[in-house]
Formats: sequence, structure tokens, C-alpha cells
Amino acid sequence: MITALIAIHIAFFLWLVFNRLFLPALPKQPIVKAEPLVSLLVPLRNEERNVPTIIRSLKETDWERAEFILLNDQSTDGTQAVLDREIAGDKRFTILHGVELPDGWVGKVHACHQLQKHASGDYLFFIDADVRFRKQAVRQTIGLMEKRRAALLSGFPAFEVPVFLSKLLVPMLHFVILFHLPLALANYAKFPAATAANGMWMAFERKAYDAIGGHESVRASLVEDVHIARTLKRAGHKVLLANITSSVKCRMYETTGEVWEGFLKNSYTGIGRSPLIAIALTMFYSIFYIFPLFLAAAGLVTANWMWLVPYALTILQRWYVDMVTNQRWYLAFLLPLQAAAMLAVMLTAMKKSLKNEPYTWKGRHYS
Repeated sequence: MITALIAIHIAFFLWLVFNRLFLPALPKQPIVKAEPLVSLLVPLRNEERNVPTIIRSLKETDWERAEFILLNDQSTDGTQAVLDREIAGDKRFTILHGVELPDGWVGKVHACHQLQKHASGDYLFFIDADVRFRKQAVRQTIGLMEKRRAALLSGFPAFEVPVFLSKLLVPMLHFVILFHLPLALANYAKFPAATAANGMWMAFERKAYDAIGGHESVRASLVEDVHIARTLKRAGHKVLLANITSSVKCRMYETTGEVWEGFLKNSYTGIGRSPLIAIALTMFYSIFYIFPLFLAAAGLVTANWMWLVPYALTILQRWYVDMVTNQRWYLAFLLPLQAAAMLAVMLTAMKKSLKNEPYTWKGRHYS
């Protein structure tokens, strides 16, 4: 049994190394054929604490032909006051005020829909307010899009994880992508099911975006980023998932409550609300990523050192993903707890869905 478990984990590690080959990184010295107008679009709802850093990133971008459009989506905190202070008359910025959320729309999707109506760019960059990026990030993104002829480029940033629950759940986003998503199919085939995207950083070629109906085509989706990427693929466009962690960072959550509610909203929805997939994932992670910790503990007590090897191999897998994605190396030792936290939030979300209880995010409720 132990030998088989070790062999399986070696295979898992080799798969991660192989799969990573199909995840292109943003180029260090991008080549851009022209200098099209780029619209950088930021939805904000109760983002008072994040406004200064996103405004700073926008101001420091080295892409000169850019317009900055931000939408205050009916915030109830001091978002507007901080916007006024930080922008301080900079003519490159346009501030919009969101209208009441219509029936059948998800809040962020409607905010993005409103933003694009006012955008003039040949490229539309939708960027979350909690993101910060290096000055060359826009140029790197367009350079890679041109090189790969992609209609959409998206990626997961390097994450800042201030509270313990965020250290458990947030880094699993990278692990899930590199482990479960066949990146060769995602990036080199127009196969909708093998698609991932991240709404924190999504760059669209405007013509392709308009051709599929933009965000209106996914207006009721809680995972609109994945669904709009699939819609593009179905229409024959190329979608590219890239490693953007060298130039883009994100501080998603500040409190334990925010982490829990944020993941609760997306975890079960992200697997298509399938109880069978939820059960399969629970069994898989329990056997291969939680059990090795208990096996290692038993090995220490009984001096059966081979029993420590499966846990060591899980650490190696996690470390490799963290190395690739610019995450803190020591988080690799937490993988069994990370897997347990991921399963806990997914199963809780499934329970809420089966009981028809709504998910809550930023004062809005979604079924």
C-alpha cells in the first residue's frame, strides 16, 4: 500500500511538471507591433481600503495610450471619497456611478457591463480593485496576446495571504489549476470544457468581446470569468491562461469572514454544482492529501520512516506549485490543512445549494 501511494505521488509530481510546460509566462521583454488604445476597467463595491493601491498601479503603467474607467457600484463605505482624493483631477480617469442591479444579473457582471459601455479601447482590461501590478504588466499582456493570437488572456496573480484561512484556501487556486486543468487543452485547443479564467485580470480583444455579447452573455453567472471564456471558445476564439504572477499581485481578503464568504460563493458553483464531483473530490483529497499527514505522524511514532515519504511528496508538489507561482515556500507544509479547508468550504456550499439557501457577498444575495 505504501509503495503504491509513493508511486502515485511521484506520478502526480511528474504531471505537475509536465502540465506547467503549457502555462506561458508573461514575457520579460514583450514585443508589441502597435500601440492600440487600452481601456483599463475597474469595478468597485466597498473597496475603500484598496483604492489607493489600484490607483497607484494605474497611474504608473508604462502603456501611454490608456484610459482608466472606474465604476463605484453603489458602495456604502468611503470608496467615493478615497477615489476623489487619490485621482485628484487626473484627466485620464473617468468615474462612473453604478445603477441599481437589475433582476437576473450578478453584481460584478453588471458592473463590468456598465464599464465596457463607456470604453473606447481596442483592448478591454477588466481588473479587480484588490489587484496591484507592475508598470509593464499591460505591455506584457498585450505582447503575449499578439504572439499567441489570443482574444482573451487571463491569469491568477501572486497572492498576499494575511489571515490564516487565506493561507489555506487562496494558494489552492494555483494548485487546482496546475493539477486538475489539462493546460495543453486549455491553451492550445478550442475545447470549452477545458477552460479556466480569473476575473481579477482579464484582457479582451474588443472585437471578439463584442461579437459574443460581452458580459451580458453571462449576466446570471457567479463564475462569469470561466463562462465568458467558454463562450469565446465556442465562437472559435482563442483563450489563453497565463502565469502572470511575476507582474500581478492580489490581496483578496483581509478577514477570515471575507475568505469564507468569498470561497463559499464560488467553490460549489465552480464545479457546476455537481454532487458527484464534490463527492469524488472529497474522496480524492482525503486519500491522497490529508491521509499522508496522519500516516507520517504514525510513522514518527512507530519509526516506520517509509510512512513519511507520501507526506514529503505532497510537500514537494505544493512547493513546486508555489515556486512557479511566486507563493511563500513554507506554505507547502500546510497542504493537508489546505485540502481539508477546501473540502470544508465546498461541502458547506453544496449544503447551502441543496437547501436553496443564498450565498452572500458584499451585501448582495445570490442563489
